[in-house]
Amino acid sequence: MLNIVFLDRTGIPATHDIPRPSFPHNWVEYDRTSSDETFERAKDADIIVTSKVLLGRELLAKLPKLKLIAITATGTNNVDLVAAKELGICVKNVTGYSSVTVPEHVLGMIFSLKHSLMSYHHDQVTSDRWATCGQFCYTDYPITDIRGATLGVFGKGNTGAEVARLAQAVGMNVIFAEHQGATTIREGYTPFEDVFKQADVITLHCPLTEQTQNLINAETLALMKPTAYLINCSRGPVVDEKALLQALESRQIAGAALDVLVKEPPAIDDPLIQAAKRLPNLLVTPHIAWASDSAVTTLVNKVAQNIEEFVKTGK
Repeated sequence: MLNIVFLDRTGIPATHDIPRPSFPHNWVEYDRTSSDETFERAKDADIIVTSKVLLGRELLAKLPKLKLIAITATGTNNVDLVAAKELGICVKNVTGYSSVTVPEHVLGMIFSLKHSLMSYHHDQVTSDRWATCGQFCYTDYPITDIRGATLGVFGKGNTGAEVARLAQAVGMNVIFAEHQGATTIREGYTPFEDVFKQADVITLHCPLTEQTQNLINAETLALMKPTAYLINCSRGPVVDEKALLQALESRQIAGAALDVLVKEPPAIDDPLIQAAKRLPNLLVTPHIAWASDSAVTTLVNKVAQNIEEFVKTGK
């Protein structure tokens, strides 16, 4: 009888459950688990199911029964993968489940930014601008065409490639960024700095690594057009949030849309969250680009499959 502990059940919408394994098991789940609670809850687990709970070397070394960490996401940054391998703990994540919903979310953000939807909506919430403008409409904010605009994509995996396909379908020109500091430019890619200079919209779809942390910073933001927009649906730490906020407030760039932040959930006084309340050129969604019904269904089924396959094959 294997003990399975799901440490952060609320990481999956309540409308979906992970199918229970066919083999004999005890299944215990918690809505969320703090760092102080993790050991006590995981100490007898053969399998841990989690999305974002931190599992570092020191903790893993104190869990001799643990055989599998089944991650209910693509990212594995919360697990010390080197320590897990040394301790003989298998780590299985899920990829590709959000390859439809994230690109659609990005496309929605592009339309919102290019058509200043947030700015016009913000007016209706905070003022009587339309009612008092004296005519049938007002045009205080820029409305620019998506067709013909250039989209710079950082990351050419499943998500980045699908974003490019959707963008091309609505008439955008798409360029893929070469790695920063690359000495040769691969076919189908554009030099790193040139993408910042040419793009009307930049969208990030790269993993979080030492090389990509703070990829968007004061220096790279300074390369962008003042009419350009930034979208981040990858990982929060890819963006230097302080530098981005300064760029938005000074109108160094035209706007940004973020589905991820460095700290999640953010503090109530998080500068970007507070800024989003007053800056109509900043759109923030709470890390939900991945969470369409079909994507979540695929995710939970794949997590169940990963657990079943591990128990049957040991890998």
